[in-house]
Amino acid sequence: MSVKIDETLIVECETGNYHTFCPISCVSWLYQKIEDSFFLVVGTKTCGYFLQNALGVMIFAEPRYAMAELEEGDISAQLNDYEGLKKLCIRIRKDRDPSVIIWIGTCTTEIIKMDLEGMAPKLEWEIGIPILVARANGLDYAFTQGEDTVLAAMAHRCPEPEFSVRERKETIQNFLTFHSGKKEELGENHPSLVLFGSLPSNVASQLNLELKRQSIKVSGWLPAQKYTDLPSLGDGVYVCGVHPFLSRTATTLIRREKCQLIAAPFPIGPDGTRAWIEKICPVFGVEPQGLEEREERIWESLKDYLDLVHGKSVFFMGDNLLEVSLARFLIRCGMIVHEIGIPYMDKRYQTAELSLLQDTCIKMCVPIPRIVEKPDNSNQIRRIRE
Repeated sequence: MSVKIDETLIVECETGNYHTFCPISCVSWLYQKIEDSFFLVVGTKTCGYFLQNALGVMIFAEPRYAMAELEEGDISAQLNDYEGLKKLCIRIRKDRDPSVIIWIGTCTTEIIKMDLEGMAPKLEWEIGIPILVARANGLDYAFTQGEDTVLAAMAHRCPEPEFSVRERKETIQNFLTFHSGKKEELGENHPSLVLFGSLPSNVASQLNLELKRQSIKVSGWLPAQKYTDLPSLGDGVYVCGVHPFLSRTATTLIRREKCQLIAAPFPIGPDGTRAWIEKICPVFGVEPQGLEEREERIWESLKDYLDLVHGKSVFFMGDNLLEVSLARFLIRCGMIVHEIGIPYMDKRYQTAELSLLQDTCIKMCVPIPRIVEKPDNSNQIRRIRE
């Protein structure tokens, strides 16, 4: 089966298995990003073994996550799940005092239909700490979607904007009418812009600075470094993603929170970052300045590394949903990409990235690589040999 995007880009689909980590591994980077959080993974001993091996941390580091291990009595509904989780959460509150506890559901909680969403509000009221439920289980396509699930759940807890819907629309209209030509005034007057996707603090600060150079102010990030600093979301707020695997979060922000999504490529590589900024600027009436020169300087600084990879080939077998963006970047670096395998692709969310991939191939005078969704590894190995 194949899906035609336009005259030149065809996405094929095979029937292979998903070869990827378990999505509960998202805990490893999210507990570090959200500094006042605590993650409680609700699953079996197998989940605990996976976390111990995949998240290898020093015993002195005191990571802010734990396992709530389900025993046979829990799975056969002979024990009271609520009381067990209550004891754990009270202990977490006493020992760590987090601003939020995030329950990560696993395959087992899904199979036995454990009502985490029903228990969480009641327990939250009892112990006085917000409890979010994210079902980041192995039924997802890729391990990166664990973050997608957590951020989609977190979006519901973001505060409403201070403005009413009518006031927000009037602000946007006034902005577009009066401030399109006054670059120095834009930072304080343009509508809210919220970026979503977890990045190291220094990388997030760099993207904030790049937009600030264009007189665009970032109102907040989802997730924020602290749960108590979640950004305001609602009608009239513009949102833009920084990762290709956050399609569920994007859908939640559009449908449930009524935000306006800026469809842009992803800021991976100098080329992707430039294209990302170029898509954001027109929304706020800004003419991008100096991006070509900045991109060229960065490519020049990478020259020694580009010489190492130029002309070499790469074949993506697919496990993390970053494959299209990485392939586009490596093609721009001068590499040959034979195939882009990807577990799953939301073509609406990645439209701008697919378009940039095409433009990059044309610019570099190379054929557009085949994109294979849900690839069959046996077929891929055969194609690699060929």
